[in-house]
Amino acid sequence: MLQQDYIMRLIQEFAAALRRILQKKEIEDRSEAIRDLYRQYLDGYEEYHISTMDEVMQSFARYEADQRIYRMEMLAELYYVESDMKSEPTRTQLLERALMLFSFIDSHSKTLSFERQQKIGEIKKRLTN
Repeated sequence: MLQQDYIMRLIQEFAAALRRILQKKEIEDRSEAIRDLYRQYLDGYEEYHISTMDEVMQSFARYEADQRIYRMEMLAELYYVESDMKSEPTRTQLLERALMLFSFIDSHSKTLSFERQQKIGEIKKRLTN
């Protein structure tokens, strides 16, 4: 029960921090704040940008089983938000990573999320345009 409370609090803190970042007007301020979220919630920024997706998926083994899906969703959200601040080809790479994670989560999560499914559809549209 304590572990579940911790995870829920972690998710709420992450969501609030992400909302604050999206309110920032300057791209540089947003970029630095996103880097901080990677470090704070996922142990680093560079690892998730230079690693292959197989390596990224393997990296989640360091988290306890009941946290993995939630941490993956945090990373997918960061990739998704960060893609709006980048130019090509980085934008497409981040969207592809977000899509892969959101799709994996959607097929392995015990929770149905219409918001996640909407993001999957939106990412697919953005990738085909």
